[in-house]
Amino acid sequence: MRLTFACLASLLASAVAAPVEKRVNTLPPVDSATDESVLQLALYLEHLELALYTGGYENFMDAEYTAAGFPAGFRENVGVIASHEATHSATISAILENAGYTPVPTCSYKFPYDSPTSFVDLANMITSVGIGAYLGGAELLTDDPMLEVASASILTVEARHDSYLRAGVGASPFPTSFDTALTAVFAYNLAQMFIVECPQQLPLPILPKLTLESPMPPSNLQPPTPAGTLLKFIYDPSTFFVEVAPGTPLYIGLINMVTNVTYTEVTSCGTGCATIPVPEGAAGAAFAVLTTFPTADALTEDQLSSFGTLAGPAEVILS
Repeated sequence: MRLTFACLASLLASAVAAPVEKRVNTLPPVDSATDESVLQLALYLEHLELALYTGGYENFMDAEYTAAGFPAGFRENVGVIASHEATHSATISAILENAGYTPVPTCSYKFPYDSPTSFVDLANMITSVGIGAYLGGAELLTDDPMLEVASASILTVEARHDSYLRAGVGASPFPTSFDTALTAVFAYNLAQMFIVECPQQLPLPILPKLTLESPMPPSNLQPPTPAGTLLKFIYDPSTFFVEVAPGTPLYIGLINMVTNVTYTEVTSCGTGCATIPVPEGAAGAAFAVLTTFPTADALTEDQLSSFGTLAGPAEVILS
């Protein structure tokens, strides 16, 4: 069956709006400011993913996906993923509205892809951020079992999306035993690179940028980036929120899976340029931040996002 976007819109009108309206009295409650902040960030990221997958469906035809080596029906399933993201957005909006909150509106976005393959590579990176945000938010919803279950039910679907995309480019659909959780501040900052303009931003700080310059991962992420490979980052010291004295040692904290943050002292490659080797055991999606805190005073991810980050995070796809 060929899924046109008009058909997709029609399906959403009947399968999303009506069920949400009928079940409005059974929507999970939003009992605290923390609950609201978690949901608003989730909605912010769902809007981003909806725009991403809609573009991946509308901008390339079946023949282009086939020519790029994707299996039959791949474009149609990108459209199905877009419909899931629309359902997620509508559901989270309904939960917020039912509790008396105004859902954060959608922004305008710019995504740096120009082919089906570069779209899927980017979708893997963005969906990894969404998965990390849902994992990081889960611990904040433990006082509200209904919301916790609702969040988990979206998280599992997001993970299936990512597995399907990765398999489409010949990468492992399950590259690690664990996924990497992200704090709200880090997930929000990772989304900013795709934001052109927003009618309303979230009340979260925007940190100085840290950019991974090399190496770029191969399109199918095979083979995985081996331990010891040099990662090169660039940043602008003039944007730091705190003054760093000349000669102060700098470190990259690499947030990966469920282990503690791994800290490695950087080797300078010039002003605003730093390298580190990939630590042993790092895999999947990792997130790097620049800090002055050495291993002996290692901060948790929460502490890094609260006060310990000079620049970042930057996403590093290792396998």
